[in-house]
Amino acid sequence: MIDKERRSLENELPCCDFISLLKASRNSRSTRHVETLLSASIAFDIPVTKWSSPMMRGLSSGKRKQLSVGRIVALVIAAAAPLSAILGNLPLALSLGNGAGLPGVLLIATAVLLCFSIGYGAMSRHVVNTGAFYTYVGQGLGKPVAVGAALLAVLSYSALSIGLAGAFGYFTSLVLDAVGVHQSWVLYAAAGIFLTGLLGYRSVDLSAKVLTLLMIAEMAIVVIFDISVLAQRGMTALPSTSLEPGTVMSEGFGIAVMFAFTSFIGFESAALYGEEATDPTRSIPRATYLAVITIGLFYFVTAWITVGAIGVHATRNIASDQLGSLMIDLMATYTSTSLSHVMAVLLCTSLLASMLAVHNAASRYLFVLGREKLLPAPLGRFNRRHYSPSNASVIQTCVAFAAVAAFFNAGLDPYVNLATSMVGLSTLGILGLQALAAMAIFAYFCKHPTSGIARTRIAPAIGGAGIVVALALFVTDYASLVGTDNSVVNALPLVLGLTVVAGWFYGIWLRYRRPHIYAGLAAIKPRYSPPSVQPQPPNECSGYDPSRCCSSECPRVN
Repeated sequence: MIDKERRSLENELPCCDFISLLKASRNSRSTRHVETLLSASIAFDIPVTKWSSPMMRGLSSGKRKQLSVGRIVALVIAAAAPLSAILGNLPLALSLGNGAGLPGVLLIATAVLLCFSIGYGAMSRHVVNTGAFYTYVGQGLGKPVAVGAALLAVLSYSALSIGLAGAFGYFTSLVLDAVGVHQSWVLYAAAGIFLTGLLGYRSVDLSAKVLTLLMIAEMAIVVIFDISVLAQRGMTALPSTSLEPGTVMSEGFGIAVMFAFTSFIGFESAALYGEEATDPTRSIPRATYLAVITIGLFYFVTAWITVGAIGVHATRNIASDQLGSLMIDLMATYTSTSLSHVMAVLLCTSLLASMLAVHNAASRYLFVLGREKLLPAPLGRFNRRHYSPSNASVIQTCVAFAAVAAFFNAGLDPYVNLATSMVGLSTLGILGLQALAAMAIFAYFCKHPTSGIARTRIAPAIGGAGIVVALALFVTDYASLVGTDNSVVNALPLVLGLTVVAGWFYGIWLRYRRPHIYAGLAAIKPRYSPPSVQPQPPNECSGYDPSRCCSSECPRVN
């Protein structure tokens, strides 16, 4: 059957030249036919000429936006919500962790994740797919494990989206209460969900533009704080004691590691935009490296300066006393009260930016699983106008609305119950995905040896080992991460384990009961194919191949 379809397709594509076909496909009906031919050409491995041409990328419409390295970096950094991490995680890590030694832990976390990113980038050059971790795990560890990883990804990113909505509603309510506007947190959370759903429904290029502006604003306010402390305290703002091994490895080191890795959650989402990038084999690795280095240096420098601003010996006590208000108070002390108010407002926009980035990530996982028939097929359809996974985006928005409404109707606190439980659960799940991906990358390059053993095996092994250690710390001390002794909340990690096991069994079932679906799971579908012939001058045949043409004459490209 496949051979028959392949021969039929070859007859439809004389000279392997899509460009003349695309030029004749200006209306919507023929565009759909072109998309079918493009998909079939990938499935049947029929080479095409000039895959990377602008017309090819736009499917003759010329309207599809392509993500540059800078915009992918904006999406990734926004997902990590750097200002939220500085205002939320940093005081907790200084209080419960190793105190003044936190900057050293952040350097270690940055080095570990950079090693992971090197392997991640090498893998993204070989595998371009919106499925990201799901596809990587399938290529390295097998399809049944990949199904478990896929369901874990959907659960984790959806939980993170819900938790961020609760945090956004809570902090927005606090900020507006201070200026005399009193409304329930659930209204602000609903407004945030609606806005992210609206932007997520449209082209990701629009989301990237919005996130770039928000990211610049939230990072700028922290840079102002850093510069102000350095200007007033000089080199005493950078105490060398913070980097001494005895300080770094002091009591609370394990908890500090937990909060350090938590602050990076979101950096791994770059590969999700592989099918929407201009040149994924280059832009995805570069975006990942830039994001990890930028986030790591941003956290390290700010944590170091914060310790200097407080004082090495007083760090733990002052952080414990002030907790959530620590950075706001320091901002008021070293700059002005007005800027501290601006920082509080930007905390809300930082959470909104993270909501949007995580919504986009969750939607793309739903899209891929719908496309591969692991979830209902309509989820795997893209919007023909915006080239976005609009159906998946709508479902993700509805899930967030329903979850927030359920917490509100139950009378639960948006921060203590909703935000901490969902963000803690998602953090553990995403870290588990990173560990699976690190093992999968190592296994893939062992099965498919290539040049550069340092970046394909050594770096992923080091990064994977560090992530596994962090994951073990998370599991053993999960209560410290979520900050509650509630037995139900602390039992939530069991849901993650059961999800992976259920996915694995589902994959085994598909192997025997739905082999046609199983065969297409986590398949590599290259975005680009090398040109089958050398480019010719204008008005000459650009794709003639006597072995494939049905006649001796070739269409000319005008």
